[in-house]
Amino acid sequence: MTSENTKTQFLQLQNNVSLAYHQTPGSTPGVMFLGGFKSDMNGSKALALDSWCKQQGRAFLRFDYQGHGQSSGDFVDGTIGGWAADAMAALDNLTEGPQVLVGSSMGGWIMLLTALQRKPCVAGLLGLAAAPDFTEDLMWDAFSDEDRAAFEQNDGLEIPNCYDDEEGYVISRGLIEEGRNQLLLRSSIDLDVPVRLIQGMQDEDVPWATAQRITEQLASTDVEIQYVKDGDHRLSRPNDLDRLCTTLDALIHHIENPLVPK
Repeated sequence: MTSENTKTQFLQLQNNVSLAYHQTPGSTPGVMFLGGFKSDMNGSKALALDSWCKQQGRAFLRFDYQGHGQSSGDFVDGTIGGWAADAMAALDNLTEGPQVLVGSSMGGWIMLLTALQRKPCVAGLLGLAAAPDFTEDLMWDAFSDEDRAAFEQNDGLEIPNCYDDEEGYVISRGLIEEGRNQLLLRSSIDLDVPVRLIQGMQDEDVPWATAQRITEQLASTDVEIQYVKDGDHRLSRPNDLDRLCTTLDALIHHIENPLVPK
């Protein structure tokens, strides 16, 4: 660990896995950011949280999954379970004390999977356009018959990247098939911590009703959703980032000062 947050560090795991991360020490509960599909730890939401945590003197960790950003591995080889294992390794090796997990898009799925496996370490959850089960509900179920035929023939399907006109990406057989082992929205999600969800209603990637599905399946009764009527999937405008930090601040205050029943 380091007191500086300007130099990328690397967590060395088995099988030559190397996870890139940036870390700021500080008070607990700490904050751990889980990025989205093909995103990295230098996105606007991660950096906004980094800055906010520094101002608050609060511990903060951001990192890249395998095949993302500066970490080792190829993206096409990644799976939801593998990326969740990366998150658990980062949590186990790089944090101390209780943590608030903040998950963006795919990171919202990873957030829930990590919390289920590390309950004693998790004080609260904050999801932004959280997308559990997206490989099945938003990819496989949306494939046309032609897409599925090409997928079966090629062990994957190349699709365009709506955020990058120059580079598409491959949805691998491993991503789809392993993702079926990680589905959460088909049954109760056994987590009893405060959860806050922020969801744009103009999100073209994750239906805004997904936030309601998450709420219904969570065992916790301390769950709140903020719907942003003009919010898109990224939720990265200045007012979106302000909302993110304000919501995190309120969540941590709630965790540190729970209401005492009368």
